[in-house]
Amino acid sequence: MMRKIILLDKQKVAPFNEPARELRIVNKPLWLYQRDVLARHCGMELEVKSPDKIPRDEQETLVYRDNLFFDHEFIDTFIREARASGRARQVAFSPDDKAIVAHALPLQSGIRRQGDVYVADLWYYPSGVADAAEPLVISTGAREIGYYHVPMYLASEKGEMVYYVPLRAFLSIESWVHVYMANSPFGVFAWGARMERDVERFAVKARIFLRSLLERKKFLGSSAVVRVGRNCQIDPSAVIQGPAYIGDNVTIGPGAVIGNCIIGNNVNVMQGCQLMLSVVGDGCYLPFRAALFMSTLMENSMVAQNACLQCCVVGRNSFIGAGTTFTDFNLLSKPIRTMHNGRLEATGLNVLGGCVGHNCRIGADVTVYPGRTIESDCIVIHSAKREVVSRNVAYEDSDHHGLPGCEAHPRLYPRD
Repeated sequence: MMRKIILLDKQKVAPFNEPARELRIVNKPLWLYQRDVLARHCGMELEVKSPDKIPRDEQETLVYRDNLFFDHEFIDTFIREARASGRARQVAFSPDDKAIVAHALPLQSGIRRQGDVYVADLWYYPSGVADAAEPLVISTGAREIGYYHVPMYLASEKGEMVYYVPLRAFLSIESWVHVYMANSPFGVFAWGARMERDVERFAVKARIFLRSLLERKKFLGSSAVVRVGRNCQIDPSAVIQGPAYIGDNVTIGPGAVIGNCIIGNNVNVMQGCQLMLSVVGDGCYLPFRAALFMSTLMENSMVAQNACLQCCVVGRNSFIGAGTTFTDFNLLSKPIRTMHNGRLEATGLNVLGGCVGHNCRIGADVTVYPGRTIESDCIVIHSAKREVVSRNVAYEDSDHHGLPGCEAHPRLYPRD
């Protein structure tokens, strides 16, 4: 097995105030997700702070920056084609790759133009690190998939709201928007797109169909596409449609509807909850009638009753109060902007929710506008001032400052 060398990226991702490697992607810290994806290819690993610290020898080596997200299908394709070439190669993308151009390029600098292609910090060296590597273009196999059916006057110029969902996913995670993309459009949505592709083959379709007949379940509800862990309690009236993954010690209450989701371990989803194309981290709690659409909860967070999150990201150990709504549609019919490196930049998305950092407390009945962020360690209390969050909330703006007992909510995630 080849060696892997990891280039450490210490840049903190706002509003989490934490490097990308520590953030949860499909319910794993990014560093662990990368390790698991590469386990079949790489053995020994070495972390370095800069490229000049990489050992110069003749060992087969894979080098990558630790803020990159790539799935099994992508890395398998890159390594297979790079090995077949027998030369030092750097990952590259065509300017016609719609998943990269539309969704990966905004708000980042890690994927950059080099000649006629885009390149990123992922290299393969067959006989030790070399000074030059040829670009190797990998197609993401993007599929155009609609996600909202709305009246034409609310749609974009093309008349549709779509994602270019990759069958082979790749991102440079430098913004909270990339965390959203990696979990939902490039994560569970891509998982579903691959299943749709595989089901086109008769053998796969027959296997799922026979399993559904044996279990007396609907096609998308059989164990062939819905994986359930140990010691789970799922009410018979709950509706679960695959592809879906449910971890260990999970409770799902009556009337819950779950479609194309990843649910971690020790999660409680109470009656009437609606979850679609979302990732719910370990230890999360969703009381009755909470709703998630294309949203991500990192570990040990809670979304209270009647709260609605669409296209959002919530960090670890955070609380979203009852009736709180994260709006996601830009009424101005142009791409939503969000703060990146101290300035507002376009996300390239007409539909996007908001982001809450780690260790936050959001009170009941708060409305958050699209693209807004709430920094880690903030408390936001419903008031005349906070009824609507129309601007980003920094730690200095947190409502707990000056209140009795404020020392009980210390700052755990500083910016620097």
